[in-house]
Amino acid sequence: MNIADAPATGRPRRATMIDFEPDGRSWPDTGVNVQVMQPGQPNCKYHSEPVQEDFLVLHGECIVILEGEERPLRQWDFVHCPAGVDHVFVGAGDGPCAVLMIGSRRRDEAHYPVSEVAAKYGASVERATDDPAEAYAEWRKQPSRSVPSPWPST
Repeated sequence: MNIADAPATGRPRRATMIDFEPDGRSWPDTGVNVQVMQPGQPNCKYHSEPVQEDFLVLHGECIVILEGEERPLRQWDFVHCPAGVDHVFVGAGDGPCAVLMIGSRRRDEAHYPVSEVAAKYGASVERATDDPAEAYAEWRKQPSRSVPSPWPST
């Protein structure tokens, strides 16, 4: 599938996700998507997972909050998150940022800790939880919707 033809989902408080998995069916071993963030927009809530994930900045600039520390990233920077590493990405710079996100799906679990740094971007939970429904309760009040793919821009 060409990324320009992949379906995209827009979400009001977080990144637009370009998904390669057909018809909403998840691949059992590895998840692959591209998330496009505007400046100041997080891709998700600050969290860790019991499996590894890898991230490649394809376009623009962003900040990764990794284990409570902000680190600037730019095009072609790569981040490897071993299992158990707290993280979230936030768009930065003057325009959109596109990040390729690849992670194991062997264990579908997450922990959402409280983070003052992530809270600056609206990406922290107020109370630590392992329940995604609780972590995203406020964000889910505004439903996601299919949108034209924002990347690659023409």
